[in-house]
Amino acid sequence: MPVPKKAKDRYKKLKDAINQYRASYHIYDQEEIPESARESLMHELAELERVHPDLIALDSPTQRIAGEPLPQFKKVPHVVAQWSFADAFGEEDIRDFDARVRRMLGTQKPVEYVCELKIDGLKIVLTYERGVLKTAATRGNGLIGEDITHNIRTIPSVPLILTRPLNIIVEGEVWMSEKSLTALNIERKKKGEPLFANPRNAAAGSIRQLDPRIAQARKLDTFIYDVAKTSESLPVTQEEELSYIRELGFQVNPYFKRVINVEGIIAYWKQWKERSKSEGYWIDGVVIKVNERRLQEQLGYTGKAPRFAIAFKFPAEQVTSTIEDIVLQIGRTGVLTPVAHLRPVSIAGTTVSRATLHNEDEIRRLDVRVGDTVILQKAGDVIPDIVRVLPELRTGREKPYVWPTRVPECGGDGRIKRVAGSAAWRCVSKHSFAQQRRKFQHFISKQALNVEGLGPSTVAALLEKGLIQNYADFFTLTEGDLLTLEGFAEISAKKLIAAITKSTKRVTLSRLLTGLSIPHVGEETAIALARHFQTIDDIARARKEDLHAIAGIGEVVAGSIANWFTEKDNRTMIARLKRVLTIMSEKVSRTGALTGKIFVLTGTLKGISRQEAKRMLRVLGGIVSSTVSKKTFAVVVGENPGSKLDKARELGVPVLSQEKFVQLLKKK
Repeated sequence: MPVPKKAKDRYKKLKDAINQYRASYHIYDQEEIPESARESLMHELAELERVHPDLIALDSPTQRIAGEPLPQFKKVPHVVAQWSFADAFGEEDIRDFDARVRRMLGTQKPVEYVCELKIDGLKIVLTYERGVLKTAATRGNGLIGEDITHNIRTIPSVPLILTRPLNIIVEGEVWMSEKSLTALNIERKKKGEPLFANPRNAAAGSIRQLDPRIAQARKLDTFIYDVAKTSESLPVTQEEELSYIRELGFQVNPYFKRVINVEGIIAYWKQWKERSKSEGYWIDGVVIKVNERRLQEQLGYTGKAPRFAIAFKFPAEQVTSTIEDIVLQIGRTGVLTPVAHLRPVSIAGTTVSRATLHNEDEIRRLDVRVGDTVILQKAGDVIPDIVRVLPELRTGREKPYVWPTRVPECGGDGRIKRVAGSAAWRCVSKHSFAQQRRKFQHFISKQALNVEGLGPSTVAALLEKGLIQNYADFFTLTEGDLLTLEGFAEISAKKLIAAITKSTKRVTLSRLLTGLSIPHVGEETAIALARHFQTIDDIARARKEDLHAIAGIGEVVAGSIANWFTEKDNRTMIARLKRVLTIMSEKVSRTGALTGKIFVLTGTLKGISRQEAKRMLRVLGGIVSSTVSKKTFAVVVGENPGSKLDKARELGVPVLSQEKFVQLLKKK
């Protein structure tokens, strides 16, 4: 069956781009795009080759290992060919690997494996003669590497003489700790030199220095994990081989584990997926090897990888996808947000098909077009961002997005306008069905009144039938009203009415404020207001100046709150809600150890949810804000922090690591 032209064109673009990225990364230690994004493109390329085998080219990156040696280094032919591992990206892949191993071995019984951490560094091959280090080489192209002996000799964890005089070739990884990388980049910044993007690049750049004093100063380290050849009898298992390596004087990563079946592999992978950031070196997955050497030899190798081993990668934080469409989404305040519809892709362990483009200015800044290949990034549980377009993969068929002047879903004549002093556009009409639906859905959401069982489809159906026209109508619904909706029976109607009734008995002031969709008022601002004022009537009477005086509330937000409460329709709405809800005051003591201090959280915290961290701060009187300003007491930084960290540095606001944050809470 002939290969479609679209597939041919995509294949060539992918192949050429990946080859360029790989050359920069493996030969010159320059990272043009993140490794996870490069692997994402590789995955797409391999899938195209699987579906269309006739596409496979001699220069396909799937047919080669790493890169070519640098010309200024002496070439070292490898006595034993250096292989790459095939990759697994999820549980299904690793189960397929296990099934393939058992099928090739002709057994239905579980196979024993050894799991090892996959260190993100630079592979090295060490050759010893009579126990003395003779040469150290990079992997290179798998057949020929670069002689880096002069630099490897400077690393304290590499033994120059082994514990006994044997001939042996071992393989391992050179790595740099994050602490050493930070110190190195501080020095490079002082000298005006380009910074290293990550420890792997720093380690590779340090090893590829002609002056060994540079490598020595950079505090490199190693883990050795495999014996390629030895003059002694090889151990009979991989587990025993690691012990053998350690006995000879090499540093072996201590966290390897023997497991008795594929379920053990998955459990180990899940454990280290959570723990990977707790060590001082980068870990990007785990390596799985059949434990028995006899079975390894029976399984053998493909043209580029061992059949008895596989690299089980952790979910990527950055991946690539293609934009299939850009659609405007109407928010509950009428703000229009462009959302990219994507080819579905797995990122950070979940499949996504949407990414926010934020606003018109962001589309222009990225020059993003329908049909573009893009890099996505996800931090925490939020919708992913598009961080970069890859124009080198464009075919000429991509279409620039034209911002409209009218959006029919906005209601009325569909007109939209740009908000003064902002990048946002908003519907002119405030009463479109789309906008009302989002407001009502937000009002009963988990962040607000938290009415269980009242989902988006039910809210939309209630609005369409005219059963709710304002928020108070939720609390006057009857079972008979619900039975008029498709999908409701007597039992489900009774259950939902009970949930609605329960929600009216005790509503905190902050949750009510969160649900009202007051422009610029989110959860944190609502909590600040509820702490400062006794009742919602107190807030309604407050002047703009009174609101601005509250820690964490700026002038724009204060003006928005004051204006909202002056509108007659909003005052009528509050009066109706007061008749059906019991609103609880949240006035708190002002004697907490962190009273009045404003904190901003950015990135993902390990072992603690964002909500729990906020709760702990509030218990001590702290205020959590979503924006960094000169009033901010500290910014708490987790993994994959965003622009808030840059803003903190720009304003000179103190930055707390998670460790220091926890210590601060314990002291209080």
